[in-house]
Amino acid sequence: MAIELTEANFDELVMQSDKPWVIDFWAEWCGPCRMVGPIVEEMGREYEGKALVGKVDVDSNPGIAVKFGIRNIPTILFIKDGNVADKQVGAVPKQVLVGKLEPLL
Repeated sequence: MAIELTEANFDELVMQSDKPWVIDFWAEWCGPCRMVGPIVEEMGREYEGKALVGKVDVDSNPGIAVKFGIRNIPTILFIKDGNVADKQVGAVPKQVLVGKLEPLL
């Protein structure tokens, strides 16, 4: 299950976490985001206890998108120890996202 991240809880939950994060930057109107969404949710269940998975609605939380220079969605950020360790822009198959997460565990 992906955690809904907002400007109010982002720093506390993500930047101070001892576990890696997979964060999906998306919007309701974004077609490719709807393709990636179920994959992100699935990864949240599969990596429970090892990694954290979250979603940021860029329309509701533009400050986070600006902070990380998100210009296109979907964008998936992989954050470890408060730093962006990897990034994926656009809809991709699940194995691509898993391949970026695994080295961070």
